[in-house]
Amino acid sequence: MVLNYIWIFFFVVAFIIGLAKLFFLGDMNIFPAMMSSTFDMAKTGFEISLGLTGVLTLWMGIMKIGEKGGVVKVFSRFVGPFFNKLFPTLGKNHPAYGSVMMNIAANMLNLDNAATPMGLKAMKEMQESNPSPDTASDAQIMFLVLNASGLTIIPISIMVYRSQLGAANPSDIFIPILLATFCSTLAGLMAVAWHQKINLLDKTIMSYIGGLTVFIAGIIWYFSGLPKDQIQTISSVSSNLFIFSIIIGFILLALRKRVNVYDAFIEGAKDGFQTAVMIIPYLIAILVAIGVFRASGAMEWFISGISWCFQQMGFNTDFIPALPTAFMKSLSGSGSRGMMVDAMKMYGADSFAGRVACTVQGSSDTTFYILAVYFGSVGIKNTRYALTCALIADFVGATAAILMAYLFFH
Repeated sequence: MVLNYIWIFFFVVAFIIGLAKLFFLGDMNIFPAMMSSTFDMAKTGFEISLGLTGVLTLWMGIMKIGEKGGVVKVFSRFVGPFFNKLFPTLGKNHPAYGSVMMNIAANMLNLDNAATPMGLKAMKEMQESNPSPDTASDAQIMFLVLNASGLTIIPISIMVYRSQLGAANPSDIFIPILLATFCSTLAGLMAVAWHQKINLLDKTIMSYIGGLTVFIAGIIWYFSGLPKDQIQTISSVSSNLFIFSIIIGFILLALRKRVNVYDAFIEGAKDGFQTAVMIIPYLIAILVAIGVFRASGAMEWFISGISWCFQQMGFNTDFIPALPTAFMKSLSGSGSRGMMVDAMKMYGADSFAGRVACTVQGSSDTTFYILAVYFGSVGIKNTRYALTCALIADFVGATAAILMAYLFFH
């Protein structure tokens, strides 16, 4: 229902602004540009889905091997008590826990190609115990918001972009991003917990969150002591070594249980292909709406209005050039990435605006994309309060990113 209103809002606002530009500004190109955007974004949505097909087929096959090898039981020993508190409706030893843990781990390591298929696998497994198949369950909402908050420990892709655009120290945004995305995740967790009446002061939850906090502090301490030119290399190697070790671990667990690894992979891979096909209409729908909204100039007007408000209040507005990245982040991953690159090209990779844009880019994930793909993959239409909580996480993450940038770079 929420996506329905958002979808209509994007189109109606874009149409109104388009009419205003046509009749009052004499812009004859506005509607051709908007129509061109619809076709371009429809093509982009299909290409993304097509690109996901191979990755989904691979990783859902790998996950099926792990599932038959008993990986759920292994993960349950380590994170079972914590997940039982965050996902009380799933109960103990639910099959989704293994996929959820793998998805979160891949997100933390900035391994998008591994995270998405694992997340879709988790949604499908949770859907099997969903009493209302067209309505998001509490567990699915919690999982989606944790995804949208985008907790990232090693933002390797952003470091690569900074390096390509001539940053003197591409990894200098590492600690600010880590702190900002941690704030985003905590905000999303608290928002969902409030709706679902989950007690975050429970000793089990507090011990796990406290442990994660210590772990992140340790990561910060370790990387801050490394020579700057080694951070990118070590983070890249460790991330990919981790995920490949997971694949080998799944295979060994399956062999230990005398599972036919090849047959298990094929069984899971078939599900991956079907899931990729199911995503196509949902993804195209949201991307087309976002493309029209952006092509109409609505995004630029909105940001200009915010800039004027901050100027009137006497606040420093050096961060304003990074706002397009912040607003596009919730709407489109490729769009926000383009805005980040544009900010670095225009102002410089080591400029304050460039660094703010990079920190914002790493502070959370692409909410509308995740909402469309994850819920669309299992046919959920009523998303309840998922979008609200995810946008709260996005807002806190972006705000924290701006504050961290002022703290570290201004």
